[in-house]
Amino acid sequence: MSGGLPRSQPPSENLPSEEPATEELSRVKLWRLRRNPLRRPTDLLQAWVGLGLLLAVLAAVPAAMFLVGDAAFRHYVRTAEHQEQTRWQTTAVLVHDSPRHPEPGSEEAKTARYPVQVRFTDPGGRTRTARADVHPGLSAGSSVDVWADTDGRITEPPMTDDQIRSRSMGWAIIAALTVCAAGAAAYGTTALALRRRNLSAWAAAWSRTAPRWTTSP
Repeated sequence: MSGGLPRSQPPSENLPSEEPATEELSRVKLWRLRRNPLRRPTDLLQAWVGLGLLLAVLAAVPAAMFLVGDAAFRHYVRTAEHQEQTRWQTTAVLVHDSPRHPEPGSEEAKTARYPVQVRFTDPGGRTRTARADVHPGLSAGSSVDVWADTDGRITEPPMTDDQIRSRSMGWAIIAALTVCAAGAAAYGTTALALRRRNLSAWAAAWSRTAPRWTTSP
């Protein structure tokens, strides 16, 4: 026999290739639905409960988004109409100078607002004073546009169409997430109850089997 190690050979093409991880994972997920002696009735029940809840969630999410989104849209439309009837835009005059921003001309200074006492006239001709958020660096006597309500308080302008759509979509998304969370909670509760039942059944079966394996001295 000649000395030395044998030369390495290439792997045979007839050897079975490794299965992809995704295929193996799918087999594990479908294990409860297959016929095998280790399958328990609760395993099959849990699988069908999960499938039923999944289909229910897929059907309920669009319906919940439409119903909640439509209700929110109608609510905000009515709110915007009420705001347009009870709020008006007017010109107010600063009573005091507004504070100066520590970094004039910066991007932060362009968006910064400071509360300052202003004076304006309501639709009834009465002079009112209130605090309004204004740009920094304005001197007393400067004019600013403000929105006020029927009580003479400075308030936000009526909601725009974009704000109505954005808030309505937000509620629709919340409804969809709520349905998904409810489905997940229902499945988790069912799985926990079945697991406890399996453990109880296993403990009872073991209590009957263990004495047979115990040998007396």
